[in-house]
Amino acid sequence: MAPRSVTLKQERFSLSTENIHLVKKWLPLLEKKYEQLSQSAHKDFRVFLSAEPAPVASAHIIPQGLLENAIKITNEPPTGMQANLHKALDNFNQETLEQCSRETEFKCILFALSYFHACVAERRKFGPQGWNRPYPFNNGDLTISSSVLYNYLENNAKVPWTDLRYLFGEIMYGGHITDDWDRRLCRSYLEEYLKPEMIDNDFYLAPGFRLPGPTDYKAYHSYIDEFLPPESPYLYGLHPNAEIGFLTATSENLFRTVLEMQPRDSGDSGSAGSSREEKVSAAVENVLSKLSPAFNMQELYAKAEERTPYTVVSLQECERMNILSSEMKRSLQELKLGLKGELTISPQMDELSNALYFDTIPPAWMKYAYPSLRALSSWIVDLQNRIRELEQWTTDFKVPCSVWLGGLFNPQSFLTAIMQVTARKNEWPLDRMTLQIEVTKKQKEECTYSTRDGSYIHGLFMEGARWDMQMGSVTDAKIKELFCPLPMIFVKAIPADKEDARSVYECPVYKIKTRGDTFVVAFKIKAKDRPTKWILGGVALLLEV
Repeated sequence: MAPRSVTLKQERFSLSTENIHLVKKWLPLLEKKYEQLSQSAHKDFRVFLSAEPAPVASAHIIPQGLLENAIKITNEPPTGMQANLHKALDNFNQETLEQCSRETEFKCILFALSYFHACVAERRKFGPQGWNRPYPFNNGDLTISSSVLYNYLENNAKVPWTDLRYLFGEIMYGGHITDDWDRRLCRSYLEEYLKPEMIDNDFYLAPGFRLPGPTDYKAYHSYIDEFLPPESPYLYGLHPNAEIGFLTATSENLFRTVLEMQPRDSGDSGSAGSSREEKVSAAVENVLSKLSPAFNMQELYAKAEERTPYTVVSLQECERMNILSSEMKRSLQELKLGLKGELTISPQMDELSNALYFDTIPPAWMKYAYPSLRALSSWIVDLQNRIRELEQWTTDFKVPCSVWLGGLFNPQSFLTAIMQVTARKNEWPLDRMTLQIEVTKKQKEECTYSTRDGSYIHGLFMEGARWDMQMGSVTDAKIKELFCPLPMIFVKAIPADKEDARSVYECPVYKIKTRGDTFVVAFKIKAKDRPTKWILGGVALLLEV
């Protein structure tokens, strides 16, 4: 809407302005225009504004004056499988169900497609274990998919299962998806829900929920109310622990928000409790006392006579650690002077002060650090452990018996070094090699020697499932055990054409549990069950929990 088009006459009418969140620069002018013209407008004049909610509080752009003077109505998305499935079916009617000449196939696939839509929409609540990134799946995806289904059934003698799965998974819904592992999840859902066995057979969409036979529109809604099992992660292919993780994350967000809303001053300087400034000063001194001296890079480079790929990795890690330690010391010393009144408190110093007070990692440090979700106190201890690992490694530059993969800034570089060393030793082309892993039965403490080919690694955790040491494969997680620690893993490089892909699950490895951009590598790990089970379960390996 152009600014000049907002004119109100002395007559009765209504004005609808949709998606105002898309015109950020125009909103202040809109607010002023309505304030000016509201006095002369007809008493029955109404303005209807629509906007999507902002993903985070800092992204709110609707002027406060508009919000205060408006009657606000929110259209909350449905929660739970039952509400989502009803909502999905509400996009159709009895006429839709009867439009196709191949009624049985159309109704069965349409119901399964509605269940799929409800799954992908509600799975978002499980966070990174549900989807690596949130996606704006909407009713339009479902209605367009139903039209595609109708056209393909009418124009083909047989149901083109492969074509339908591709269109739905790669185009209609897949068009929203930007992460390759999320795309694999979407494809796996459709492989489970859309297959020939669903026609004229007892076919279950979820444990205890059978696909209904062809019936009318009202009967489908009644069937959902009567036979859909109670809300559970099982309905989405997830383990029950996923709900514990979801509720825990919700609680943590709530308490973090409450904490941040507390007054900044905990008391006067004369009171029994320490003031905010005293707590921050104590935190500054505590962190400074725990920081180790920087690595002498000149000395290390002189000591490293042979620059093997492993040596290069250790030197790069030391350089990154020096950069992080240097920034920490500089910013803490600066804040120390600011608290004494010798420097003016800058926005960066205030941000650091807030982080120290709330025991969170300062954003300025995270620019030079590794991804982590720890509290600051725990993160400092973790940082000290990483420095000790590097000190031991750079003593003689011999690869440790078992490498703490999560203790590296760039774990991909160490895995690449394994392939480089093997490629040089055997004169194999590096671009035709891959990593093969073997989960051992040993713990890190039991490792007494390093291996000639490849390397042992430790410090990995499995989310969504667990490793059964007796069976030597992935199995269902124990209730309330959200993260299962793995024993040492032996990693070696082999030619890609000699890789054994039987009975394995391609498991993504991430640095932290938020997943997303922290992807490291994919390990093919032994699994006796079908890979689809673990894909739907969101099973992944994490370097830090």
